[in-house]
Amino acid sequence: MRKRQLSANFPPDPKPALLLNSKAGQEQMTPVTRRGHKMKTLFKAALAAALLAAPIALFQASAALAQQPLRLTITDGVIEPMPFALPMFTAETGGSDQMAADVSRVIAEDLVGTGLFRQIPQSAFISQMSFGQQPAFADWRAINAQALISGAVAVSGDQIAVKFRLYDVFSGAEMGEGMQFAGTAAGWRRMAHKVADQVYSRITGESGYFDSRVIFVAESGSKEQRAKRLGIMDYDGANVQYLTENGLVLAPRFSPTGDRVLYTSYESGSPRINVLDVATVGRQQIQTAGGEMSFSPRFSQDGRQVIYSLTNGGNTDIWRTDLASGQSQRLTDAPSIETAPSLSPDGSQIVFESDRSGVSQLYIMSANGGDARRISFGEGRYGTPVWSPRGDLIAFTKQNGGYFHIGVMRTDGSEERLLTSVGGGQALDESPTWAPNGRVLMFFRETLGASGGPNLYSVDVSGRGLRVVPTSGFASDPSWGPLQR
Repeated sequence: MRKRQLSANFPPDPKPALLLNSKAGQEQMTPVTRRGHKMKTLFKAALAAALLAAPIALFQASAALAQQPLRLTITDGVIEPMPFALPMFTAETGGSDQMAADVSRVIAEDLVGTGLFRQIPQSAFISQMSFGQQPAFADWRAINAQALISGAVAVSGDQIAVKFRLYDVFSGAEMGEGMQFAGTAAGWRRMAHKVADQVYSRITGESGYFDSRVIFVAESGSKEQRAKRLGIMDYDGANVQYLTENGLVLAPRFSPTGDRVLYTSYESGSPRINVLDVATVGRQQIQTAGGEMSFSPRFSQDGRQVIYSLTNGGNTDIWRTDLASGQSQRLTDAPSIETAPSLSPDGSQIVFESDRSGVSQLYIMSANGGDARRISFGEGRYGTPVWSPRGDLIAFTKQNGGYFHIGVMRTDGSEERLLTSVGGGQALDESPTWAPNGRVLMFFRETLGASGGPNLYSVDVSGRGLRVVPTSGFASDPSWGPLQR
């Protein structure tokens, strides 16, 4: 697709603005140069000591702090959320006030929802500012804002432009370069997510995950005859669309580029794997012989192949099929049940679930099959493993003593830790999926009883920030897609 270069209407600044070009709401961002910034826990101690000392000591402490670049370092320990100020974005054109307020709200919700940031309320502001103004940093320091986000929104017909700048309050310096995102007004939420991704990335040093989508199974009807169809939505539950009619579908999985989805359908009476094009909703079915059942599919890293489980004659093994040629290869050959395969990010290994030891455990083998090594050794049963996009962790579902947990472990099975816990007999946590940056997991929690059902949740990989992902009805089997292009 040919890109159209857009011009920026930024006030004079020693650093040139970077632009985001778009067509029909499909935003694409130009590269951005970003300096590293570190957050230091020195702030509170330095400030407290300075308040008890002479004015010159306060000046020296503030000057020392200002020299420390802003960076929020994420660890597995408890992190005090970083306070940030976000004055409502400036409405640069008539009639864009509501859009400016909406964009500001979504940016704040994205950041606060991580559990790593805390928004300072507008009522605490000493001064306001419009986009393009030099911040009165002393006023923002006085309310303990460590990061300041300034932006503007302009609407022209069905087009919208969103621009922003991010400031390190204590150093009084801009973090990175100002940027502009432009597209159709209908895509304003994506632009807000892109701003939040940039803020998150510049402060944490990690890539963001807000401009992404999730495919899931939307469920309706009575518990005994529940209809299921594929839904797709923004990561935060907005902009829901349905891709299939009511029926019985399971385990959708995004392709690496987010343009296709694998899922298991019972349209023919037996489970069969379908490949669905998200844009056209066209379908292709992976062919199997009569009497065979295929399920639990995932794409290879290049999107050209699918690994999945296939049952034939009462035996379940892992297979791989090339989508272009239709050629298939058997990867395991054992009398036990092998299922739920997931490839490592480099495509060299597969983690899967097997009961070859007498109870479901996790194993890793070469992507071409062969000998497998067991990596789970705790009490209970392990299932639905999925490799982190970073390659360092494997998420799983663990069943033990009536509890269903979501957990993670290193790829050698070490450092196992459980991220969720629900009382036995109350609810079941299942089917983890990774955010594109490997920082957050989404899963579904099914409450029991006649009126119970599944709902989507997300949690930080350290176990912090458990929150409900809003959907209009029951929802299960989430699959988190890549950042949109």
